[in-house]
Amino acid sequence: MAAVRVSSRSGLPSLLIYLGIGVAIGQDGIGNVVFDNAELTQVIGYAALVVILAEGGLGTKWKEIRPALPAAIMLSLVGVAISVGVTAAGAHYLVGLEWRQALLIGAVVSSTDAAAVFSVLRKVPLPSRITGVLEAESGFNDAPVVILVVAFSTVGPVDDWYVLLGKIALELAIGAAIGLAVGFVGAYGLRHVALPASGLYPIAVMAIAIVAYAAGAMAHGSGFLAVYLAAMILGNARLPHWPATRGFADGLGWIAQIGMFVLLGLLVTPHELVRDFWPAVVIGLVLTMVARPLEVFVSLLPFRIPWQEQVLMSWAGLRGAVPIILATIPMVSGIEGSDRVFNIVFVLVVVYTLVQGPTLPWLARTLDLGRGMETASDLGIESAPLEKLRGHLLSFAVPPASRMHGVEVSELRLPSGASVTLVVRDGKSFVPAPSTVLRRGDELLVVATDPVRDAAEARLRAVARGGKLAGWLGTDDGPSRH
Repeated sequence: MAAVRVSSRSGLPSLLIYLGIGVAIGQDGIGNVVFDNAELTQVIGYAALVVILAEGGLGTKWKEIRPALPAAIMLSLVGVAISVGVTAAGAHYLVGLEWRQALLIGAVVSSTDAAAVFSVLRKVPLPSRITGVLEAESGFNDAPVVILVVAFSTVGPVDDWYVLLGKIALELAIGAAIGLAVGFVGAYGLRHVALPASGLYPIAVMAIAIVAYAAGAMAHGSGFLAVYLAAMILGNARLPHWPATRGFADGLGWIAQIGMFVLLGLLVTPHELVRDFWPAVVIGLVLTMVARPLEVFVSLLPFRIPWQEQVLMSWAGLRGAVPIILATIPMVSGIEGSDRVFNIVFVLVVVYTLVQGPTLPWLARTLDLGRGMETASDLGIESAPLEKLRGHLLSFAVPPASRMHGVEVSELRLPSGASVTLVVRDGKSFVPAPSTVLRRGDELLVVATDPVRDAAEARLRAVARGGKLAGWLGTDDGPSRH
């Protein structure tokens, strides 16, 4: 908990502090704990990544990510190919690694980490197209990168490039189909079957996301893509007791990150990192200054994205937990030189996170990205099903920046079948009149029948963003946008 607080104050991704804790209690640290089980680390790391991807998908807003999907897919496919090729060439010709090791490093470090990026950008508001592209890219590029790393870690000759492309396409298609199917079926079930206790909803949501990963992996598809897509569908389905579910998933995500990073810190042997420090710096320079800008420029060429945004996206390609976890795959497979690959990746992630993380907010301000982007906060609406009454109880608090402040209850224009039944203000509750003016900080209870529940929630969100004239001055209050 102290590490979370320190990282939020310093602007550094928390992964560095957790890695440091692992190193400190390891065999070269004060704890002198000897741990070298790469296979166990890989298993726990995969499990943690499933939870982290699920938490990320649940927090992804479809209306923000939808316009960014084409660019994110290009970065996750074309961009990954460019990054692997350029980084591997640098590792081979500049550092002298043999081609298999060079390709492994190029593939491992081609995966970006949304948690690392947004932990340092959380205080800098950015245009949604930038955050949408970065978030979607980090969710999508894990899948092809895992396939490449596993292929390069296979003992024997590496498959031809067209065979690899075929495997990647097939596994991504299977994973996407299973993830979408599980997500839609799970969301439908949770919206139409009332569970006996509200505390079961967060567990059910995470269980559905994990089932998506398991089904995708068992079908020889991309389980990582499946869990991310399933979680994204669940996260945008306006499920009952949603704020509690998000809090539960967020807590699980933190537990997964903490455990995974500490374990990775334990696995590394610090005195062995010295000889691989400069090779890691050189490869990191190639990745950061050549491969990443080139992949962003080429991948985004069809989309006419301003150069300032491309520069920020290039510098925001932070590497986090995924590359270090993936670096354990060749160790488990017994590939020659895999220990050195792991050490180089570990040093590269730590060094360049220290360099890029603190400078990202400064770069965003220098490029004049983020000014004037302060917008009204979205409503965190809690929905509790009233099974016997065939209705729903919606509860929410009016955020400080919400345009619902100053709106009369009658001006909400809720659909017939929905009504504001109670307002809590300054610790006192009262039944509002149609002329009651809502204030920031008010807590509202809205009762809605089953048929109009979605329309009522969509209308509340529209007013929160557009004010009393939402829908009359071009603010769409349809459920597709909210």
